[in-house]
Amino acid sequence: MSKRERLLDAFNNKEVDRVPVGFWFHFLEEEEFGKGLDKPELIEINISSHKKFIKAADPDFVKIMSDGFFLYPSLILKNLSGAEDLKKLTPLGKNHEWIQQQIGIVKAVTGFLKDTSAFYNIFSPATFLRIAISDGKLIEYFREAPEAVAFALDVIAQDLIVLSQAVIKEAGAEGIYLSVQNPGNGTFTYEEYRKYITPGEKAVLASANELSPNNILHCCGYNGNKNNLSVWQDYDAKAINWAVTIENLDLAEGKKFFGGKAVIGGFDNRPGKLLHTGSREELEAFTADIVNKAGKTGVIVGADCTVPKDIELERLQWVREAVSKI
Repeated sequence: MSKRERLLDAFNNKEVDRVPVGFWFHFLEEEEFGKGLDKPELIEINISSHKKFIKAADPDFVKIMSDGFFLYPSLILKNLSGAEDLKKLTPLGKNHEWIQQQIGIVKAVTGFLKDTSAFYNIFSPATFLRIAISDGKLIEYFREAPEAVAFALDVIAQDLIVLSQAVIKEAGAEGIYLSVQNPGNGTFTYEEYRKYITPGEKAVLASANELSPNNILHCCGYNGNKNNLSVWQDYDAKAINWAVTIENLDLAEGKKFFGGKAVIGGFDNRPGKLLHTGSREELEAFTADIVNKAGKTGVIVGADCTVPKDIELERLQWVREAVSKI
């Protein structure tokens, strides 16, 4: 069974010869996450780092990191005088280098792969807006003029639709890894989120689903962010990844919560936690516990989010070897 066959069978809740395993981490430093357009050398570092990781770790699947492109490059967003200025936002368009260079990264990384699925990280429109203007400003502007915020989210979504389809159709990605998060650590109510933020997120997912049924939804618990998972319960993704530790919802419970869809995770990703510092015996025992509780069907063992950049790759191999024994 090839790695791609194994993963897609897991995605479709079919029996597999062993549970797939997938971990990922950032290749650039945090202060460089949004500087890909200003520093072209960061793009080469991103690509070469993926190549080294793939060669060394031989992963069951690859999440292609968008390091260098966290910042949506809009001059309007850099010079806002108030919420109403958000209505001046216009799409970048497919020919913009911010989109074209990301397509190039995905194409380069998929060129290293054989019979292995790759998924490109794409933040939701709300996350890109939050990064561009700050979490506090997003909430302030939303309270002042929610329709203006909704307008901006729609514009950003238009570019993400273009990007999502291009990385699948032109660059060879299996699908996208759509990263969503409740802004302001749950500041938005369920009703507000569903009315103003959900439409753009669903539109991006729908655009990816037009070209590939195999897309991942990541409910991000970065920095301990506590989410209201129910806002994403009906999203049309093939597999769901969330912060099991922060949300206090293990894979078995989450699989039921998300309607039986395939689930990814199990390990706390944060520095100093078991995956990062535990012994081989501890990792093997925890891996077995994950699989014994969640089952071997529709389950991919991984982590809540990106693992520490300095993690020893052999630790990830220990986990994969552990599932082979179950």
